[in-house]
Amino acid sequence: MLNQFKFVTGNPNKVREASEILDLILEPVQVGGLFEVQSPDLDVVVRHKALQAYASLQCPVMVEDSGLLFRAWNGLPGALVKWFEETVGCSGMLKMVEGFSDRGATAICCFAVYDGQTMKIARGEVNGTLSDSIRGKNGFGWDVIFIPEGHEQTYGEMSASEKNGISHRKRALDELKQIL
Repeated sequence: MLNQFKFVTGNPNKVREASEILDLILEPVQVGGLFEVQSPDLDVVVRHKALQAYASLQCPVMVEDSGLLFRAWNGLPGALVKWFEETVGCSGMLKMVEGFSDRGATAICCFAVYDGQTMKIARGEVNGTLSDSIRGKNGFGWDVIFIPEGHEQTYGEMSASEKNGISHRKRALDELKQIL
């Protein structure tokens, strides 16, 4: 069912994780010239990506985006977290929350599938906290600063199978399987 959609992404780490979680070989497709709308709202970002990808490929598409919401920042950076990573890095984000007592965060992943007529969006969320320092070498992006609720390790300290069993991406993919 999900293999009927072209997975439009340029991030091999996301393809690997989704393939492992689904136990399905997903082949990524890159589409040149896609403009990613800048919004902290993941639903807005994936909806826009899916419409553009479909317009370019003219076939059913699947897109994904993820974000990290800091309670201390009223939900920012959200989907803009990758821009924070590129500019200040994970250490910079940790410095920006140093004076805040609330280190709560929510990891969110959204998948959108679009066949030219129907758009379906699945969302997965995991609550947790921000670590005090960069911890771990596994995963990618902000995995090294996010500690999921009920755990003591960051995603970056977990093995791929541990993370994939509890992650926001897994929850979004589980929901996507249910709605398709």
